[in-house]
Amino acid sequence: MTDVNPQHMIEEIQDNIKTGDALKAQLVLSHMGAVDHKTRNKLIYLLSRSEMDFAVPLFIYLLTEHAEVADEMPIIRETLFSILLAFPEKLVDFLSAPNIPDKTEIIKIVGELRFEEATPVLLDLVAASEDESQILLIIENLGLIADPESINTLTDYLYAANRDLIVAAVQSLGQVGTPTAMHRLAERMGTDNEIDFMILSIFSEVQDQISLEKLNDTIRSHYAHMRTYAKSELVRIGPKVVPVLIENLLHDDPDFLIHTLNVLGDIGDESAIVPIRKLLTNEPKSANVRFAAYEALALLPLKKGAYTLTAGLTDPEDHVCVAAARAIDKNFSPILGAGIKNLLRGPEEEARHITKIIVNAQVDNVFLNLAADEVFQELSLIYLPHTHNDIRTHYHKLLVEAGENAFANKLTGDEDQAVRPKIVAVDDSRMILNIYKATLHELGFEPVLFEFPATAIEWLYTEKPLMVLTDLNMPDITGIQLTEKIREKYTSKLLPIIMVTTQNESKDNESAMAAGVNSILNKPFNAKTLGAAIEDVLNP
Repeated sequence: MTDVNPQHMIEEIQDNIKTGDALKAQLVLSHMGAVDHKTRNKLIYLLSRSEMDFAVPLFIYLLTEHAEVADEMPIIRETLFSILLAFPEKLVDFLSAPNIPDKTEIIKIVGELRFEEATPVLLDLVAASEDESQILLIIENLGLIADPESINTLTDYLYAANRDLIVAAVQSLGQVGTPTAMHRLAERMGTDNEIDFMILSIFSEVQDQISLEKLNDTIRSHYAHMRTYAKSELVRIGPKVVPVLIENLLHDDPDFLIHTLNVLGDIGDESAIVPIRKLLTNEPKSANVRFAAYEALALLPLKKGAYTLTAGLTDPEDHVCVAAARAIDKNFSPILGAGIKNLLRGPEEEARHITKIIVNAQVDNVFLNLAADEVFQELSLIYLPHTHNDIRTHYHKLLVEAGENAFANKLTGDEDQAVRPKIVAVDDSRMILNIYKATLHELGFEPVLFEFPATAIEWLYTEKPLMVLTDLNMPDITGIQLTEKIREKYTSKLLPIIMVTTQNESKDNESAMAAGVNSILNKPFNAKTLGAAIEDVLNP
């Protein structure tokens, strides 16, 4: 507007302030966009010097009705904030004031100031409002205030029809952070994966007893991606959650025990050692539980009592024996070495089996300790010439570096010139990958091993093996997600996939088959069971 006189505007505002005529002042301010910045600043200054009850509604009018001016002049909101900061007790009055129809800015300010006294008025406003944008704003600022009095109202919006309101309610309850708020969030879980992940992330940040227990409970989830996320967060939290995890070892559910042992091993806190050893003393029926227990002990610092690990070398399942061997190697001592030598002088079949385990497990400390023992040399040379070339090369180098040249010279392997079909194995456990290497080689295949699914995906985009074997529970990318990615390039006939897992959960199995796996094989496996599974898929 070219006919607006800046000086007249200033004089009019001065007069409006004296008479308290807010309506005329509002009319004057409606032309603020037509004057220069110097005049605008003068008008803002005059308003800031007026009575609070007169100035605040006018500042809010500018912010809500003339946003283009307010955007150009941050000082408008800054001045309003300063006024209210000086008199916070007036915030409740302004929230209720009928002459301020748009409460947006006041709601934002009470949230920024964490002004708990405003909670009752906000709760009344949200109950009376049918405007979803205003409801959303109030929910978000109730979260900033974090007053427990808002929990019931926020809980109601966890079940709203509007997804934005649900998300805001979840986040706000997380900011409230009380045990009751965490309970309400836990009750909301189970129907929406995205919401569930949000809630789990809140639990991992709050870390009160309720949150830790709920995260812990999630490793029982029927859904692999939920278990994987919960496990990774528990590991990140670390020793604080160990007491909760140790309680899990009193349960009988094999899958729950396995996931718990995985997390305890990754955390690496020595307070878990005694409970895990006690679990093994009770001889769990599930070989996968026994494997996970020894795998965890291989990651923990055993300061005493490590000699008890040798019992694992005589377990009926090879997987468990390998895990025990790795735990022994990690905590190796002369006492352990002497115990193994005694076992090698026992029944021949048992001695051969233990030797084969030591060879395939690639446990360097154990192997070197036994290298000078004639009985071990004789037994190991039954297997070493027929192992994968990587294993022979590894031991040859190890023996030469240790000065055991005579033994090293005996490690001449089979001259196998035939090209072996490649089978990819993907598992986040290096121990399992070692087992795959030995077992697939024994079955006549060339193992291609990946600890990280992302690397396997990259390799598979340029290479096509005979088959893929994948674990289910892996961090970052689960076996189901890996399968879905592979199926973008290869059909199930072109590249078969077998899911090899400790789980036998119907939800996982359904998801795996839907993703495109050809078959599911439960751990523990050996050459016979793995060979049969491969044969069944290749020749149905």
